Amino acid sequence: MERVARAFWLNSPAQGEIRNVRLAEPDEGDVVVRSLCSGVSRGTESLVFRGGVPESQYAAMRAPFQEGEFPGPVKYGYLSVGVVEEGPGRLLGRTVFCLHPHQSRYVVPASAVTPVPDTVPAGRAVLAGTVETAVNALWDAAPLVGDRIAVVGAGMIGGSVAALLARYPGVRVQLIDADPSRAGLAEALGVDFALPEEALGDCDLAVHASATEAGLTRSLELLAPEGTVLELSWYGDRRISLPLGEAFHSGRLVLRGSQVGRVAEARRSRRSYADRLALSLDLLADPVFDALITGECAFEELPSVMARIAAGELPGLCHRVVYDTE
Repeated sequence: MERVARAFWLNSPAQGEIRNVRLAEPDEGDVVVRSLCSGVSRGTESLVFRGGVPESQYAAMRAPFQEGEFPGPVKYGYLSVGVVEEGPGRLLGRTVFCLHPHQSRYVVPASAVTPVPDTVPAGRAVLAGTVETAVNALWDAAPLVGDRIAVVGAGMIGGSVAALLARYPGVRVQLIDADPSRAGLAEALGVDFALPEEALGDCDLAVHASATEAGLTRSLELLAPEGTVLELSWYGDRRISLPLGEAFHSGRLVLRGSQVGRVAEARRSRRSYADRLALSLDLLADPVFDALITGECAFEELPSVMARIAAGELPGLCHRVVYDTE
């Protein structure tokens, strides 16, 4: 019997649709996953939807199970949670996370799925990839007990970083955003909030995740001498400018990039990608992360919803996509 699923495709910039797709017959060692929900990674997926991936980054930006090429047609996404319907006995019937595009069913190698702990609801597990980015960032930054830390940009990534930093002993953490409504998110995550102009300075570390020139500039301004900005934003094809002629040199400031595509150097010899993802799923047992999920839609609504998200008409954090459970 032919296996058919439904998948979200970007035909061309700003033009998405749901297509019927044929599934390959699973080989030995494969799993068939029925999707329960998936998450929209707002920053990256909006950039893809708008056709803003620079040609020089086409290879680097490929998702693990992407089909097609940028700028389109392309099937993109990487925050999927589902149930294993066929596969090895150790996985059969298990809820799993997979770096797969938005699709109702899919066939992947068993090694590509990670079991979701029983302590983590499937609807929260869509954040695994986001929390994994935050884990990798903190491996890169290596904050110390008692540090003064600014997290600039209260989106999915910034919120995840702040949630993890809230567990560090003795640190001063401020979540900073130009949108005053994000104060509620900071309160839910257990950290202080500030507007950019009110943020506390003398920081040992600033984690920047606003994807704006103003946010990165403010991150540099908040540093103490010899402090570090860890840059998590992805600007795509946009160019930005920075005030590197002011306190940057005299203060011996550091601007460092961090990206989830490679395990942080500090842990690369001792932790695999699988270890990092499993840790991220374990961390999601904490219900505080529910504050990062602010919207939901049915899978069939995704083309119109994605257009609204990319256009800035549907603000929020993680948008969860729910699939039929038949």
